[in-house]
Amino acid sequence: MATSSDAPSAGKLWGGRFTGGQDPIMTQYNESIYFDRAFHSQDVRGSIAYARANVKTGILTEREFSEIERGLKGVLKEWETGKFEIQPGVDEDIHTANERRLGEIIGKEIAGKLHTGRSRNDQVATDMRLWLRDQLDQLEGYLIDFLKVIAARAEKEIDALMPGYTHLQRAQPIRWSHWSLMYGSFFASDLQRLREVKARVNKCPLGCGALAGNPFNVDRDAIAKELGFDGLIMNSMAGVADRDFVVETMQWGSMLMMHLSRWAEDLIIYSSGEFAFVKLADAYSTGSSLMPQKKNPDSLELLRGKAGRAFGQMAGLMMSIKGIPSTYNKDLQESVEPLLDHVKTVGDSIQIATGVLSTLAIQPDNMLAALTPDMLATDLADYLVRKGVPFRETHHISGQCVALAEKVKKPMDKLSFEQLQGVDKRFEKDIMEVFDYQKSVEMRSAKGGTSRSAVMEQIEAVKKALEGGR
Repeated sequence: MATSSDAPSAGKLWGGRFTGGQDPIMTQYNESIYFDRAFHSQDVRGSIAYARANVKTGILTEREFSEIERGLKGVLKEWETGKFEIQPGVDEDIHTANERRLGEIIGKEIAGKLHTGRSRNDQVATDMRLWLRDQLDQLEGYLIDFLKVIAARAEKEIDALMPGYTHLQRAQPIRWSHWSLMYGSFFASDLQRLREVKARVNKCPLGCGALAGNPFNVDRDAIAKELGFDGLIMNSMAGVADRDFVVETMQWGSMLMMHLSRWAEDLIIYSSGEFAFVKLADAYSTGSSLMPQKKNPDSLELLRGKAGRAFGQMAGLMMSIKGIPSTYNKDLQESVEPLLDHVKTVGDSIQIATGVLSTLAIQPDNMLAALTPDMLATDLADYLVRKGVPFRETHHISGQCVALAEKVKKPMDKLSFEQLQGVDKRFEKDIMEVFDYQKSVEMRSAKGGTSRSAVMEQIEAVKKALEGGR
């Protein structure tokens, strides 16, 4: 075990108070540079805005600001070109690394003024919000593209009929498009929720200091405006303590992944040999190392599996945050890594889902063949309802017809008119017209139903949900 003297604290931003060294394992345990370097451009942007505001406070002269801006742009270029060299044990985090390099470029005397009145507490919160805002814009674009594919395929394939299921048992005939738009409705709600999350992410904490606020009367409104924030976090303690925006993002992502998982599960079932309703493109399938005939829906299985990953990240972060006291505590560093992975997982998943849906082929003949006359039992009951018979009675009568068909081992549509009249005399000759799948779906014409007109309305609703975005 290394002793504390093996790793002196000299050179740390906080090292002045310490006379002893730090255990090198603690140094590694504490540092975040190898993941929060993802925020390098946001850290530079925030630092330039903060420096500009400190010209007005008198902390910096115009010349000093120009040097800081020049130096920070140089730091950013090094990150972008892959030339930035992290110094292990020195660069604890992205803020330390950027300030250290800034001092090497323009000199420590001027660079040392940049952090006046600022804390890494409000700095990291700002970096995270700026980064997340950009990422949520990108996720919104991915989700819009996915919904466009859903709407386009629903419109193109509106004539394909298939069984609708409850309890995974064949229930009533529906349009394939109606099934697709069920998920379109879910994902449209996810899009709406994403836009609401973005509004709460886009608030500026910079200028809150460590927790008590800024002592130099820095213009926080000007900083927020320069960085494109919609407004300020008005309580400085909340500004540095808040990770609700991370939790909420991950709650949103978990709900989206839940919907993707259900969507994927349906398509996994529908692509099986027993159903054969859809066929996945080779680009989103894999084979077996042993069985040459296999074509596995791995893309969909991974979507289903990664939903658990997303849920776990969200729940884990909530457990990390739930017991910490106000305001900033190092536990909050644990919000960065799961956020980075969560956003990537969600973004990749939406793109994979879009690819799957864009390229899969539906098998309408197999869908139609899976329909059976007993799925029209409710239509049989509705026939008598239209003749004034109470539904509770017609439900019982229709059930007797189902039982009769099973007894004589015939499909319901093969029962004779005389057999149906033997169940109930109120059946008339036109009863045989009930056994028509196209007619059945067209009867469900109320808003939200599976008739052509109702499905077209749903398509328009999805298209409308895409408006008002970025």
